[in-house]
Amino acid sequence: MLSSSSRANRWWWDGNADDYQLEHGDFLRDAGFVWCPEGVDEAEARLLGEVRGRRVLEIGCGAAQCARWLAGQGAAVAAFDVSHRQLQHSRRLDLGTGVRVPAVQADAEAMPFADAAFDVACSAFGALPFVADAGAVFREVRRVLRPGGRFVFSVSHPVRWAFPDDPGPRGLTSDRSYFDRSPYVERDDAGTPTYVEHHRTLGDWVGLLVAAGLTITALLEPEWPEGHERTWGGWSPLRGRHLPGTAIFSCARP
Repeated sequence: MLSSSSRANRWWWDGNADDYQLEHGDFLRDAGFVWCPEGVDEAEARLLGEVRGRRVLEIGCGAAQCARWLAGQGAAVAAFDVSHRQLQHSRRLDLGTGVRVPAVQADAEAMPFADAAFDVACSAFGALPFVADAGAVFREVRRVLRPGGRFVFSVSHPVRWAFPDDPGPRGLTSDRSYFDRSPYVERDDAGTPTYVEHHRTLGDWVGLLVAAGLTITALLEPEWPEGHERTWGGWSPLRGRHLPGTAIFSCARP
């Protein structure tokens, strides 16, 4: 059964997937692996290592642009997302590119895959900010990874929670506590949650990964690159020069 957070975010993404893909599709590319608004590209970063011949799972895939790029590199890919509408966009891109990604609708807290089914798992801002129990997701990741498997995921940098989600000067002044874990919730007129995003501190993420039996091997905090002028929500050149916007965790199943 979906949690209230997952239900709300499935509803939100079903309603907003069209606008999201229209606004960000060119930046993400139909078959591209962009980790974050800073533009870290797996083609150069190689955070996943060699994927040719590997079984790779994309968690919270959206339109599966990342999985489609991985398939082009010779990986055997599978993907899932909580949003049916996002998966319809994935099918549209399958038809447009000729690269078909096996993608299913599922919740990250209960993945419909066998134990030790994958060599690599990845998530680029998918699922983890939007689930109530990130620890459950990490336990599922450990379960579906083979021993020695790799897991890499990107999320909003936790320090951003202490600042307004504003790309302009207002976003440079902290107006809330970094240690306040209260989720950001939008509700309809009846009080039902329609969008939920959860905050975890850097220490929270580390603790949840360790508790799930995963080993952290690296943490990347991308700097805003010179010449990159794109604004994406609260990410912008102005803020990116002062504050980290993304945290990318590299982990392994021992």
